Amino acid sequence: MSTNSFGAKQTLTVDGTDHEIFGLEAVDTDIAALPYSIRVLLENLLRNEDGENITADDVRAVASYDPSVEPSEEILFTPARVLLQDFTGVPAVVDLAVMRDAVADLGGDPGVINPRVPVDLVIDHSIQVDSFAVPDAFRKNAEIEFQRNYERYQFLRWGQTAFDNFRVVPPNTGIVHQVNLEYLGQVVFRNPETGQAYPDSLVGTDSHTPMINGLGVVGWGVGGIEAEAAMLGQPISMLIPQVVGFELTGALAEGATATDMVLTVTQMLREKGVVGKFVEFFGEGVASVPIPDRATLGNMSPEFGSTISIFPIDQRTLDYMRFTGRDDDQIALVEAYAKHQGLWHDPANRPRYTDTLSLDLSTVVPSLAGPTRPQDRVPLTKSKRGLREVLPKWTGEVVEGEEKGSEAELESFPASDAPTPSGQVNGEAPAEVSGSSAGQQDLPDRVRKPSPVSMASGESFDLDHGDVVIAAITSCTNTSNPSVMIGAGLLAKKAVERGLGRKPWVKTSLAPGSKVVMDYYDRAGLTPYLEKLGFHLVGYGCTTCIGNSGPLPPEISKVINDEGIAAVSVLSGNRNFEGRIGPDVKLNYLASPPLVVAYALAGTMDIDLYDEPLGTDGDGNDVFLADIWPTNDEIQAVVQDAVQREQFVERYADVFTGDEQWQSVPVSGGDRFEWSDESTYIQKPTFFDGMGPEPGELSDIEGAKVLVKVGDSVTTDHISPAGAIKKDSPAGAYLLDKGVEVKDFNSYGSRRGNHEVMMRGTFGNIRLRNQMAPGTEGGFTSKDGEVTTIYDAAMSYIDEGTPLVVLAGEEYGTGSSRDWAAKGTILLGVKAVIAKSYERIHRSNLIGMGVLPLQFKAGEGHEELGLTGEEEFSITGITPGDDGRLPREATVRAGDTEFTVDVRLDTPNEQEYYRHGGILHYVLRQLAAQ
Repeated sequence: MSTNSFGAKQTLTVDGTDHEIFGLEAVDTDIAALPYSIRVLLENLLRNEDGENITADDVRAVASYDPSVEPSEEILFTPARVLLQDFTGVPAVVDLAVMRDAVADLGGDPGVINPRVPVDLVIDHSIQVDSFAVPDAFRKNAEIEFQRNYERYQFLRWGQTAFDNFRVVPPNTGIVHQVNLEYLGQVVFRNPETGQAYPDSLVGTDSHTPMINGLGVVGWGVGGIEAEAAMLGQPISMLIPQVVGFELTGALAEGATATDMVLTVTQMLREKGVVGKFVEFFGEGVASVPIPDRATLGNMSPEFGSTISIFPIDQRTLDYMRFTGRDDDQIALVEAYAKHQGLWHDPANRPRYTDTLSLDLSTVVPSLAGPTRPQDRVPLTKSKRGLREVLPKWTGEVVEGEEKGSEAELESFPASDAPTPSGQVNGEAPAEVSGSSAGQQDLPDRVRKPSPVSMASGESFDLDHGDVVIAAITSCTNTSNPSVMIGAGLLAKKAVERGLGRKPWVKTSLAPGSKVVMDYYDRAGLTPYLEKLGFHLVGYGCTTCIGNSGPLPPEISKVINDEGIAAVSVLSGNRNFEGRIGPDVKLNYLASPPLVVAYALAGTMDIDLYDEPLGTDGDGNDVFLADIWPTNDEIQAVVQDAVQREQFVERYADVFTGDEQWQSVPVSGGDRFEWSDESTYIQKPTFFDGMGPEPGELSDIEGAKVLVKVGDSVTTDHISPAGAIKKDSPAGAYLLDKGVEVKDFNSYGSRRGNHEVMMRGTFGNIRLRNQMAPGTEGGFTSKDGEVTTIYDAAMSYIDEGTPLVVLAGEEYGTGSSRDWAAKGTILLGVKAVIAKSYERIHRSNLIGMGVLPLQFKAGEGHEELGLTGEEEFSITGITPGDDGRLPREATVRAGDTEFTVDVRLDTPNEQEYYRHGGILHYVLRQLAAQ
């Protein structure tokens, strides 16, 4: 309950229903001068002010927001709900299940362990494109998905029935962010228990959670530990952010799509530098941007580095809510609340921003982004030139001095803490007037290596550098937008009518984020034309966008690998990092759905789509892209007729039900999950083994050894297990010992619910350089003078009762917030990390798992102090003082070297979490005592 020290509590009556709200006008500040997102944070603090963790001073700090100040003041944000996808959500539910066991072990009622706020988990990350370009591709892929993930789905089915406040959207229903946009998002949240109304807000275990920003909802991606804390009612620590205003003017020109707009904005914001900041769209042009276009912009927040990219609430928000089937009472509440609280968009108002930039939408031109980063925009007029300029880098003819990007950029897929790229990406103004392919003049020669391919069907062709082997209409980024999807369907229709077809080496797929997409394709009569070009439905899930593109035909894969062909993928997704889309594909380009279809027809990136034909019609006439590109009026006419409110109402009426396969999954265990030793996907983690009802006394760390010693900018991707599981790795050995064949290893992501797999993969990234084992790459260290795996060494140290430490340089833990970067660390027996500096969220996650973050004093580090890592370490002075507080400094002795470090437990909450052994232990003891 709020202490309400500002007297903000009041009643808002809407259509005869009273809602308790906390009015922003109670705070002495100019509300209109605050950015929209800061107003939302202000309300959050007013409503959750408790006088201890959230104080009146915190409220005043936000109310007196100074956009010029570097973020330094910490506040606690309490989201209304939590959103999970299945890869990152499974371990969160595993932790809830084991917490129930722990409460029972302490003599309590396991039923007290439930999410304290509404939690929705959408299963969308597991389906893969194994079958394609055939009528039953969807059925086949769905069946294979269930076979691969049956153990995980059994567990989630149990969770669906066992926990209160927890809902599961079953497989092949939609993509998490599109379901959130079209159904889950409320804009204004109604709490039935308290009778309160307040801004809808959320955190999600996926970095593209900001897609909901398009509806005016504050939400961003976090790691699993933060999400679990929020699920259990704990606030999330954050710094009062800087807010960059982005002014939109004008409207998109003929031929430009929402995808082109977002790629342009991505380039602009990357060049501006918005890492860790909020971005807010304002100005007269906001009203001209439809909600799906706004959502596309929000979705790409991690690609340009901002925490959120938000639009305010306006009439378009209400219209979209009504069109997608939200009830009239909810829409009325949104309008009344937003206008009462000053959250309704005023196009004439210009809040105080840290910085601003602007874009005239009429200057946006058709574009791609690639070949390895979303911010590397390439105007379509220069796409052929762009390919020829980069091909030498991918064919063994690397130009001296050129790089593909820093390791930190390539290895990190950030939500809000991305490394900031230096310099300008393309050396070109993003707002560029097109009209001809002048950018293709004086082309460099193409690197060529035509290589014959003979398919089992008897078809033969040559495959060359720059040829497109994957063309995927995929990802909620674009499949949530009827305009670009209808555009792709109309382009396919015109292509088929002119006699064009996809090239035989192109793997085509259609994976929408909502079943509504296929409804309006069918209503518009466009499905047969897409299928004629091989764009059959392959599933409702992320597929190619997250690397689940599936294997290429073996004949094509063999030639690519034998001949070193630099093959290309084109996808309507949001990420195109090297190695992400598929193992056989080196260059990846993001594009609008219509351009995806165009490149499937062309079969190569080495084409000028303005001046070179895609093929010939039945009469031998050249067919150019301009001949089959639908006009904006054509697209809008079909959208108006084919996309209907009833489609959303019908599809989301049973969104939590699932198909027969899902319903047939057996559920057992009641309140407590029945763990199986035989499962290789779900295992009971050991986090709470031996935990008592009260935390033990803190003690100094004595006789510790160094497990890992690294330099600067080690990311969470270096630490956390990700990608394929190698046969000769500790995780591979574990699976083989369990009788799992190599072909069934699946990925670390799919096995996040098994700590035995994940701890074996921690610090296992091939790009990790552990200075404890010079000359090695990946998960190796030394123990007793012998090089061994980090996992084997850690287990040996644990058996000996030896605590472990990690030594690191600057910016330890940058990149995405990955929970297993902290969970794996504690399970390996690491008690403390000593670094020059930390990425804020990873430091918080270490504390959340009971690992002590210590920081070298300025000018010191393991190199400066001459530490080899072979020394025996003692860390003293970390026990509470007479006032119960932990000290700000500690003393470290490493061999003969003694030095002082800062204890980075910066808030009372963090001290309490560490004292309990982690945030889950803290919450569990509180609940068990009830």
